[in-house]
Amino acid sequence: MGKYFGTDGFRGEANCTLTADHAYKVGRFLGWYYGELKRRAGDESAPRIVIGKDTRRSSYMFEYTLIAGLTASGADAYMLHVTTTPSVAYVARVDSFDCGIMISASHNPYYDNGIKLLNSRGEKIDEATVALIEDYIDGKLEVFGKKQTELPYATRDKIGKTVDYASGRNRYIGYLISLGMYSFRGVKVGLDCANGSAWNIAKSVFDALGATTHVINANPDGLNINLNAGSTHIEGLQKYVLENKLDVGFAFDGDADRCLCVDEKGNVVNGDHILYIYGTYMKERGKLAGDTVVTTVMSNFGLYKAFDKAGISYAKTPVGDKYVYEHMSAHGHRLGGEQSGHIIFSKYATTGDGIITSLKIMEVMLAKKLPLSKLAEPMEMYPQELVNVRVGDKDSALNDSDVCAAVKKVESKLGENGRILVRASGTEPLVRVMVEASDGKICKACAEEVVNVMRKKGYVLK
Repeated sequence: MGKYFGTDGFRGEANCTLTADHAYKVGRFLGWYYGELKRRAGDESAPRIVIGKDTRRSSYMFEYTLIAGLTASGADAYMLHVTTTPSVAYVARVDSFDCGIMISASHNPYYDNGIKLLNSRGEKIDEATVALIEDYIDGKLEVFGKKQTELPYATRDKIGKTVDYASGRNRYIGYLISLGMYSFRGVKVGLDCANGSAWNIAKSVFDALGATTHVINANPDGLNINLNAGSTHIEGLQKYVLENKLDVGFAFDGDADRCLCVDEKGNVVNGDHILYIYGTYMKERGKLAGDTVVTTVMSNFGLYKAFDKAGISYAKTPVGDKYVYEHMSAHGHRLGGEQSGHIIFSKYATTGDGIITSLKIMEVMLAKKLPLSKLAEPMEMYPQELVNVRVGDKDSALNDSDVCAAVKKVESKLGENGRILVRASGTEPLVRVMVEASDGKICKACAEEVVNVMRKKGYVLK
């Protein structure tokens, strides 16, 4: 991770950690850099950069300042307006853009925001380019063998333009509809759009495929994104599915790159369940490349036990869909993801896509003519305790000798019957303490043991 950019872009509280000036500088650099790359390749045309945003109030501010920076450097900015992260990735790839930008802080509260950068293939942008952006922000940029104290401004007809590109978002909706393998007619589906990016997309897709669609949390006001809604507050959808006797429910996060499910009984079906359900479905049809699914270190023991029984191998990456995709791409795997609901179907997308995930779960339900509860039943989740500890200095807390000793003590206590994972969040000022064991009380006690040491050492913020 860099100074400003974490595992999922430059994220922080709007106009505190991430300011309008930061956004302007990111735009200035990207517009100049991609223009310079084209010029050095003998192409004098303006760089084309596509931008989407979620429903946060500050997203408009960051959109305008990014565009000001891009056009000042000579790039043309194509505006998708409110849309999902995976739609930006899709449009960047299929419409041959030089770069894609998504303005979102994903599942974070409204007062946070972020800048996610995607390359021309719709993949997370490379670390080398991120490092150059950070150097420019800090006034120490050296690139193409030269120190750049300030980037040149475009003038006259070289100044960039803005283009309304809502048609790109509509084409993405058409692509999603094309992925529907079966008619959804007669299926009662609940969608929780988190008052975020999916609010004007998800229902259109399910309606087009014939579902009886029920929607909650699709009235964004700039301040209610993820507020007691979506995949991070799925209890609302659980209640809604039961009260309305729905067949299935899908909950998205703020930028709709993740999805969690609710079965017809009101139970949560998380990302690990989804990997099991679709992984076994692919294997049965001979479609699972290498009979392998890519997971992260946060995946549940129960998933691996179920995979072992099904004859499916698995890889483990650090937490972050970026790392999952990199491993999938390097080894040719077709399915991977996280327990949190970032699921990547590499045949169809280069990022986690919550709506594609919901369509693929619908596909399995209809193909097997089984309710979601039955599809998820063979995978038994081990109890987990996850404590998010807000700290002032993540590195100091993680590397403290007493904290490390407490972690080792818990590891010894759990032995082969459980595990503890302590890591820094890549997107928030948090240390995450996760304990997994056969008994929930043991999980909670072990997690608290480590958190108490952090608290005693003064790392925990009130």
